[in-house]
Amino acid sequence: MFSDTISYEIIQKVLNAEFHDPHYVLGAHITKNGIVIRTYNPQAQDIWIINEKNNAEKQMHKLYPQGFYEAIFENETEIFPYKLKIKYDSGLHITKDPYSFLPTISDYDLYLFNEGNHYEIYEKLGAHFRKIGDTEGISFAVWAPNAISVSVVGDFNNWDRRRHQMRVLGSSGVWEIFIPGLVEGDIYKFSVKQSTGRIVEKSDPYGFFTELRPKTASIVWNIDKYKWNDMEWMEKRKKEFPHIDKPVSIYEVHLGSWKRKVEENNRFLTYREIAKDLAEYVKNQGYTHIELLPIEEHPLDASWGYQVTGYYAPTSRYGTPEDFMYFVDVMHQNNIGVILDWVPGHFPKDDHGLAFFDGTGLYEHIDPRKGEHMDWGTKIFNYGRNEVRNFLIANALFWLEKYHIDGLRVDAVASMLYLDYSRKEGEWIPNKYGGRENLEAIDFMKRLNEVVYERNPGVMTIAEESTAFGGVSHPTYLGGLGFEFKWNMGWMHDTLVYFSKDPIYRKYHQGTITFSMIYAYSENFILVFSHDEVVHGKGSMISKMPGDNWQKFANLRALYTYMWTHPGKKLLFMGQEFAQRNEWSESKSLDWHLLNYKEHGQIQRLVKDLNHLYISTPALYELDTKPAGFEWIDFYDADNSVLAYLRRDKKENIVVVVMNFTPVPRYNYRIGVPYPAYYKEIFNSDSEIYGGANIGNLGGKNAEKIPWHGRPYSIEINLPPLAGVIFKPEK
Repeated sequence: MFSDTISYEIIQKVLNAEFHDPHYVLGAHITKNGIVIRTYNPQAQDIWIINEKNNAEKQMHKLYPQGFYEAIFENETEIFPYKLKIKYDSGLHITKDPYSFLPTISDYDLYLFNEGNHYEIYEKLGAHFRKIGDTEGISFAVWAPNAISVSVVGDFNNWDRRRHQMRVLGSSGVWEIFIPGLVEGDIYKFSVKQSTGRIVEKSDPYGFFTELRPKTASIVWNIDKYKWNDMEWMEKRKKEFPHIDKPVSIYEVHLGSWKRKVEENNRFLTYREIAKDLAEYVKNQGYTHIELLPIEEHPLDASWGYQVTGYYAPTSRYGTPEDFMYFVDVMHQNNIGVILDWVPGHFPKDDHGLAFFDGTGLYEHIDPRKGEHMDWGTKIFNYGRNEVRNFLIANALFWLEKYHIDGLRVDAVASMLYLDYSRKEGEWIPNKYGGRENLEAIDFMKRLNEVVYERNPGVMTIAEESTAFGGVSHPTYLGGLGFEFKWNMGWMHDTLVYFSKDPIYRKYHQGTITFSMIYAYSENFILVFSHDEVVHGKGSMISKMPGDNWQKFANLRALYTYMWTHPGKKLLFMGQEFAQRNEWSESKSLDWHLLNYKEHGQIQRLVKDLNHLYISTPALYELDTKPAGFEWIDFYDADNSVLAYLRRDKKENIVVVVMNFTPVPRYNYRIGVPYPAYYKEIFNSDSEIYGGANIGNLGGKNAEKIPWHGRPYSIEINLPPLAGVIFKPEK
């Protein structure tokens, strides 16, 4: 049988699930013969139309054996409300017709998205609960402008792409459908017939939740039902900007390996299980923030989260979206900020992810000279495309606004800035001016930071950027990229090079340890010893230190003292605060048993005391980015490997820091000080409570009117071996 209300060619396209506007065919339509209703359901045995005006039923005619049905109501001139009564092998099912609803996305939403300025596009694309009239269900929408067709598939339709074919909305490239009756927890994917003719099932780029790996389907989820209890924190956060004159000490954490349930097959802790323990630990240790390695959904544990397939979904490894909200909430209630590692620089090639989404380079550049990281085997976003830029900026806002995240650490910024990053001659394409800078990525980062700070005062953005690119943490109106902070990779490298030297040779490398002050104010820096420094054969922090066991621990105590007194905010990766001896592994818990050994507990105590001293001493943080906040007393004593400097706050209060990077104690060592006072020793890394030899200054020293180091006064101190001491004048 053939329909005389629509052409055979169009019906064939619907039967093959390759028509761009199935709503043109399916659903109710006004024709010269009356109202015609069509539906396509290959699994149905019979279908009836229930007229909701009078509850009259009419059996539909099966026009094609594939399951294409039609019913004509000759006496009706206007479309009426109706339901479908469908007979399956399993019984009868009554539902509203998905093809009886108007689009759930407005033309204005589509306009903003195509323009690149819809910063809440995650409320429109993806899967969302809707109530249209009296009908509840889920609206689905996905951007795939070059696809031949797109369908929603899941358990609810036996993964049959013919059942819920989507329509494309004008020239927007967005495909949409509303499916009545679906509920939270339903799993789904988008079945995309790509421009090449290949059919592939894709996870939802805007999906809020996903199946536990190795499964990859998205899960319908309502993320608006969690009741937050952190309003006090959120109000305080708004007043905290800028952070450059605030104490910022960050504990970098990988949630999957901080602790595990070893006795339960080495399983992960859930977001809820880890929340209280981690909050108590971080609070006790004195950190102001935690920074989480990426928790956005990713298929491979060994990627540590840096190969993201679900940018809008917290990984299901540790629980549900509400569980992660609870985790953030607990941190905030304990006065701990949460920074998220965010990865807009690249994404993996997994077939269910963003790569080659509609058969073209949609999210990425198709030319591998611009669109692939050869070293990493990943794709690079096309930052010049409005919808891609919108996807990423909206994603940043999503985490800040929906999950109350306090900051974003942007991964691999250098790889985004340069078109020739890790490429040989001929493997990259210059920009329009012939240069190596990625102008589109630069523009993206500037706009990202402008929008983030405009909408979310009090948050911070941090760039992991390893080159000398200028102005990374400068405002965009001054030509900068607009980040608040930049990781100080140069300081990290030089410091580790210096400390790896046997102390007998350090006098030849005084310039290495002092070089950082030459550029210390060029950016707003965070001093970092991150996860990257304790993997891939680099060894743990304690294993990098030279000497016997006592010297290793003394060196590490001196290193941390130097770090906490050097200008710049602080970041330390988990496990290094108690001197874990093994490299970090994502597959197991930290070696907490080491705290049964006194020396490991002592260095943990040292980091704790440094944090609390740092937070309570404005001279150590208020003027981190200003030359007035730091002053050399002496950096010339290379023969003794001694450094002396002072730190200053906005009220001219100071602390004096003296570092001895050799295992030789220096008795009666004189340093110049600015004014007469009793200089109280407020910290000594050689204290016996930290495992040191307890060489010190009996509480402090009175300044003498003996000019030294170009200053009118001086103090004569005992300088312990491989240690740092901090003095605070009491006027």
